[in-house]
Amino acid sequence: MLIGKASKQTGLSTKTIRFYCDRNLIAPRRDPFTGYRSFTENDLAKLRFLKKARQLDFSIKDCSELLILYEQPDRSSLDVKIIASKKLKELDAKANKLNSLRNQLKLLVERCSGDHLPDCPILDALAGERN
Repeated sequence: MLIGKASKQTGLSTKTIRFYCDRNLIAPRRDPFTGYRSFTENDLAKLRFLKKARQLDFSIKDCSELLILYEQPDRSSLDVKIIASKKLKELDAKANKLNSLRNQLKLLVERCSGDHLPDCPILDALAGERN
């Protein structure tokens, strides 16, 4: 099937599919006369795999490594767990940072009277005048 149909079946844009092809994450057959990519069911499975991996915030490098492991029947689940554990630590760090930012902003919003006067602790904090 051509890229448009592959896009519809996977929910990925054609641009994203081309990106994955350019990064050699998938290698669909090319028609020698037209140059069009032809996607198999196996290619679609890999595209769905990549879509889910990217939704979990795995990097392209991680996706490449996970795809290689996915295709190896003699793989070690430890190798997969190491990659996923590293990503989990990164996500935990991001979540902690976002939580900290949320708490700071919440405090600023609570301090702001939100009235018709010009005094605003939110703007002061952004300008570095108050914490």
